[in-house]
Amino acid sequence: MGAGVVGLATSARLLERGVEVTCYERSAEVMNERSAGSSRIFRLAHATAEMVSLADAARAGFRKWEQTTGVPLITTAGCVVGGPKARGWAAAMERAGVPGELVDGARLRLPARVPPSEALLDPAGGVIDVDAVRALLTSLTSGSVVHEPVYALERTTGGAAVWSPSGRADQDVVLVAAGAATSPLAAQVGLYTPSALEHTVRFSFPAPSSEHSAAGSPESWPCWIDTPAVGLGTYQHRSGPGVWSVGAHLDPSAMAWEVGREEAAAESERVVLRYAREHLLVEPRIVDRLYCVTTPNSDDGFTVLRNGPVLAVYGDNLFKLAPLLGRILADACCDDSTPAVTRYPAG
Repeated sequence: MGAGVVGLATSARLLERGVEVTCYERSAEVMNERSAGSSRIFRLAHATAEMVSLADAARAGFRKWEQTTGVPLITTAGCVVGGPKARGWAAAMERAGVPGELVDGARLRLPARVPPSEALLDPAGGVIDVDAVRALLTSLTSGSVVHEPVYALERTTGGAAVWSPSGRADQDVVLVAAGAATSPLAAQVGLYTPSALEHTVRFSFPAPSSEHSAAGSPESWPCWIDTPAVGLGTYQHRSGPGVWSVGAHLDPSAMAWEVGREEAAAESERVVLRYAREHLLVEPRIVDRLYCVTTPNSDDGFTVLRNGPVLAVYGDNLFKLAPLLGRILADACCDDSTPAVTRYPAG
C-alpha cells in the first residue's frame, strides 16, 4: 500500500524475485506525496555509525539502479554539515569507516554570506535525481500499480484482505508504506504507528551565475545541512539548473497540523525568504515551492512493525535509503521476518 519511493522499491525487488505484486496507490500518479519533487539530498553523514553504514549500503543500491537505467542518479557535489552536529557526525563516519573530513568552512563553495567556521565534508553526498528514480521504478513495476484507495485492511485465516473500489482482494502478505496514510490503515490490524502530522515546505530561489557569485558556479555547490547552535536550521541543495532550494526547521508550533496548510506555508515562506535575503548568495525571489506532510520529531531512522501477514514501515527522510529499504522489506515479505537492523550488507 503506497506507491511512494519505498513502496515502489519494495515492489520492484519482489517482482525481481518472481513474486506476484499489487501496489495500491490512492492518487493518480506515483511518488507524488512524500516522495514528490525533482531532487533530494543524499548523504552518508548521520549521527550514528549504524545509520552511516545503512546509508553506505543504500548507496550501493543506487549504483545498481544506475547500472540498470544507465543514468546517474546521484550527483557528486558532496554534502556539508555545519553547526554543532558536525563533530559528532564526523566521529560516526569515522567509526563506520567511510570518508569524511572536518574542514574550515571558508574552504567550501557554499552560497553563504558568512560560511560556517567549521563543517563536515561528506564527499560521497550529493543530490538524488528523483525524476530519474521515478522513471526507473515506474518501468520496473509496470502493470503492478493499481490507482485505487484502500478502504479497509483485515487479517484472514490465510493472510490479509484488502478492500478497495474494486472489491475485496486476498493477499498472502501486505506491506503498508503509505506515508501519512500509514497510521489509520495499520491501526485496523493492531499496528500502531505515529499519527501526528506536520506541514513542511521547501522553497527554491534563482542562483546567481558563476561570474556574479563569490561562491563560484552553483553547479559545484555541495548540499548543505546547517544546524547552528543559535538561529535557523536549514537543509539546502541545488534542485535544477540555476536553482537553489531551501527548507527550514521552524518552531514545531508553527508547522503543527492544526495550524492549517495555508497558515503554516505562509509562516514558512516568511521565515525562509528572510533567511535567504540575510544569509544567502541567491536572488531572494521564490520561483518554486514543494509542500509535503511529515511526522514531527522524526529522526533519520526507520521502524518496521509486523502483525502476522501485515507489515508497516514508517520514518522520515527515507528517500536516501530507498534501494536498501526495498531489499529489506522484500526479504521480510518473503521470509516472515520483522526487520530490526542496525547494519545491512551491500548488495
